[in-house]
Amino acid sequence: MRVRFLTAAAVLALFAHAAMAQVRIGLMVSATGPTSAIGIPQKNTAELLPKTAGNATIEYFQLEDGGDTTRAVQNAKKLIGENNVDAIIGPSTTPNALAILDVIAEAKVPLMATVGTSSVVDPIDAKRRWVFKTTQNDDLIAGALNRNMSKNSVKTVGFIGYNDAYGEVWLNELQAKAPGAGMKVVAVERFARSDTSVTAQALKVVGANPDAVLIVATGSGAAMPQKGLVERGYKGKMYQTHAAATRDLMRIGGKDVEGTWVVSGPALVGELLPDSNPSKNAALDFAQTYEKAYGAGSRNQFAAHSYDAVILLNHALPIALKKAKPGTKEFRAALRDAFEQLGAVPVSHGVLNYTANDHWGFTLTTGVMLKVVNGDWALEK
Repeated sequence: MRVRFLTAAAVLALFAHAAMAQVRIGLMVSATGPTSAIGIPQKNTAELLPKTAGNATIEYFQLEDGGDTTRAVQNAKKLIGENNVDAIIGPSTTPNALAILDVIAEAKVPLMATVGTSSVVDPIDAKRRWVFKTTQNDDLIAGALNRNMSKNSVKTVGFIGYNDAYGEVWLNELQAKAPGAGMKVVAVERFARSDTSVTAQALKVVGANPDAVLIVATGSGAAMPQKGLVERGYKGKMYQTHAAATRDLMRIGGKDVEGTWVVSGPALVGELLPDSNPSKNAALDFAQTYEKAYGAGSRNQFAAHSYDAVILLNHALPIALKKAKPGTKEFRAALRDAFEQLGAVPVSHGVLNYTANDHWGFTLTTGVMLKVVNGDWALEK
């Protein structure tokens, strides 16, 4: 029998591999259903995420919820109970994020929430102290939109948006900030994410004849109400939230979305940012990585939210690994604490600086105004 001897280098490699800790990360997405325009890019991002961080290997477990809150709760329980994950990235939608807060808090597992509303982290309480947002708060991103409306002399505004938590957050922001900006909300219409027509709502908004209309919808679904307004003769300015900042808006909306103002994070337009923007390098890295895998122009701000979560994990994991072993409650707590101690971290969508009292953390360097010009994004100067 022939005996094989390992070289010293091979032995060291084996010991090094055995010594490496393994971290488990759960991924929750809505890659099917009415919010698939958000979930599919996030699902795609999973294929690009690093398999190591410092001294640890990373294993990912991805589950799909179809935008359904019941499935989201089931998935969160499975990731925690069966896969024993150390943290979760996701889910794709605000209702699903709110639905799993109890599960997250009970298990004490850090959640990197990739949703817009601030209600998942504010106010910080026993539930929300385990949640960290990687997206811009709606009120911060709304500030850039409101400033643009004022700059464009908008005095009256119509609203047409989802009849759920995301829509209500934006409606509340609009109604609260409009008077201070010299604007009046003259029409409010809602629709369900699953609706295939908004004819009645569009007619009422057009009848109010506002200077501008704010549409609150996500991904490809954001094109439908805008096309409905244009088809019924609306000629005023159109605004979309950061949930609509995808190329699906232009692909489906065509000429009907030309000239539309869309508020966004900087991740979509890294090459258009000035060198002084702290997110420029991260935004370019994200775009190059994502488009190398999925083609030119495929970058998407929803994918960037998941990408940014891993940037933060890469900073926090080495800190937590010095204090506890992955797979334990002590490690999860150490990871949660590490996020609060990172300081300012540039990501593709801005600069995040979490603290014990602030788990959304974005500074004012986020929130850019884009305009659809000749079927492409242009950055407001």
